[in-house]
Amino acid sequence: MSNAFENQVAVIAKLSAAPGKRDELVAALQVGLQNVESEEGTLVYLLHEDSGDADLLWFYELYSGQDAFLAHAGSDAFKALGATLAPLLGGRPELSFLKPLGGKGA
Repeated sequence: MSNAFENQVAVIAKLSAAPGKRDELVAALQVGLQNVESEEGTLVYLLHEDSGDADLLWFYELYSGQDAFLAHAGSDAFKALGATLAPLLGGRPELSFLKPLGGKGA
């Protein structure tokens, strides 16, 4: 028996701001938030601030499937955003890939 989550792909991305660059990083990420509005397979794309460390940002992303994730990650908009973010980051983003099993949501 299949479920609605069967093919979905979830990602949790951890981004650390370079010293003194947190606000610039958040502002630059707004472009990414706008870009995903036109991505049909991007179901959820939420930016979060860590409650214990304002320089630590988290994304929760949910895609309809692997193809949708690859379309997002390979898009020209995402590549351009990566170049903009590089000097604002305090290291490489850390990604965790998850497979949704069930619950309430997209």
